[in-house]
Amino acid sequence: MLLEDYFNFLAADDIRLKGTRIGIETILFDHLFRAKTPEEIAHTYPSLTLEQVYATILYYLHNKPAVEAYMTDWLEWGDRMRAEQQRHPRPIVEKLRQLKAQKLANSKDHAQVSY
Repeated sequence: MLLEDYFNFLAADDIRLKGTRIGIETILFDHLFRAKTPEEIAHTYPSLTLEQVYATILYYLHNKPAVEAYMTDWLEWGDRMRAEQQRHPRPIVEKLRQLKAQKLANSKDHAQVSY
């Protein structure tokens, strides 16, 4: 079996583990940025086998420059999407923010009242 046989290469920015909807970025983020062991990652995602987790890490090690670029693009895309959501929140998010602000204002008003 070739290492690439573990993956579905859907697009240049979308590599997933075969038989799952999990992208390599999910596993690599946990491993590289959260310092999780392969065993911890496999335990976190029950649809993955430990072999798939190791295959992903090995794929990264064999293709480090390309996968690091892939991860950088993914992280930057996530930052852009979060910024966009902050600039243009969905109506329910805006409503929740208003409710939170009201609750905070009410608790401050209540704290100022002396008994």
